[in-house]
Parts: sequence; structure tokens; C-alpha cells
Amino acid sequence: MPLLRGVWGVLSALGKSGAELCADCGTRLCAPFRFVYIPRWFSSTLSSYPKKPMTSYVRFSKEQLAIYKARNPEAKNSELIKKIAEIWRELPESEKKIYEDAYKADWQAYKEELNRIQEQLTPSQKVSLEKEMMQKRLKKKSILKKRELTLLGKPKRPRSAYNIFISECFQGAKNGSSQVRLKSIHESWKNLSSAEKQVYIQLAEDDKARYYSEIKSWEEQMVEVGREDLLRRKVKPQSKSTEKY
Repeated sequence: MPLLRGVWGVLSALGKSGAELCADCGTRLCAPFRFVYIPRWFSSTLSSYPKKPMTSYVRFSKEQLAIYKARNPEAKNSELIKKIAEIWRELPESEKKIYEDAYKADWQAYKEELNRIQEQLTPSQKVSLEKEMMQKRLKKKSILKKRELTLLGKPKRPRSAYNIFISECFQGAKNGSSQVRLKSIHESWKNLSSAEKQVYIQLAEDDKARYYSEIKSWEEQMVEVGREDLLRRKVKPQSKSTEKY
């Protein structure tokens, strides 16, 4: 439990700027604004936008993480982050002020540069650019969410019988492109007898039992550290007194 509390404390402190420590850890997110036409020049304009400055803690954490990772290359990031969080809490206010002053100076420079760029845009350009920025914010949120759940050790979802079969066969199939191999594996699956498929169905059932056991334990841990927001949504049963006419 202390480790989970420590990790969550760090993630809370990271805030929106935590993406600085989450490079190469995300996946693609389907954009909700895919139907919006965004001219190419907007992408170049957005890329020229200044990045939000790192908070005082994130700046300190990034510096220390590189140092501790070099000293302990085999150590897990979660362990290092926990150690860095403890060091930050014990850091004298005079030393913290160095990082806080640097953040304030960077924030002021960020706002000035942002205002300068926005003053050059027309109203319609601002609207279209805001849509693209929203798309990027949603992608960043997805990356941070995935990274957070990984650090908190959320169990992997169970695989279906078909997915287990694909995983097993794909490793042994070496000829042709991925698309060709998947097509071949799909045909092999369709040609399996009921008895042969039952083997994979049973493996899927076992994996499902594993998942529900692990997720139940994990959710109990999340309740203990105050993260009820990460629990699965549960449908409230209808009241027995409800009558249908």
C-alpha cells in the first residue's frame, strides 16, 4: 500500500505537465474531431507553439530521475519516482524556491510567446487551431491515463479464445507480411474442429477467471489509496418494487 500511495502522490504532483516524463509510452487515440477539416498550415503553427513549462516538482523529478537511473539502471521507475518524491518532500524551502522561481519565469515567457502567436491569427484560424489543440490534449490525456494505470499495476484484460489462438500461431508464422499471416491464421481458425476450439475456449475461461480475481484485488487496493475513480462502472440493479405497466 505505501508504494501505491507514493506512486499516486507523484502522479498527482505531475499534473498536466507529467507528459514530459511519459515519452514513448502511449498509443494512438481516435480523434473526436476527425470530421473537422484542418489546413496543413495549422499543424506547422501548432508545432511552433511553445510547450508549457515544467512545474517545479517535475523539473526537479526529471533531473533526479536521470541521475538515479544512471546509478541504478536495473531499478524500476516506480521505485525511483517514490524515492524522488521522498527527497522532494524533505527538500528545504530555500532549495524548492529555486525550482519554483524557474517555473514562474518560464511560465511568464510562455504566456508572452503564446499571446504573440495568437495575435497573428484571425478569428476563424483561432477556432480551427483550438480544435486541433483539443485533439492533442485528448491524446496526451490518454497517454497519461495509460501510463498511470501501468504504474498502478492494473491487470491486463482477458483474451478471447480467438486472440489466444492468433497469438500462439502468429509467433510461429514467419512467411509473408503481417496481413498475409493474419489471413492465413484466420482461415486456420475457421477450419478447427469444435473439439480443437474448445481447448482455446477453456484457456480463455481460465484467463477470464485470472482477470476477475486480479482486478478485484486491485480495485480493493485502489479504494484503500482513495482512487475510487479507477473502479469499474457498476450498473445499479433495479428496485424490486418497480412495477411495469
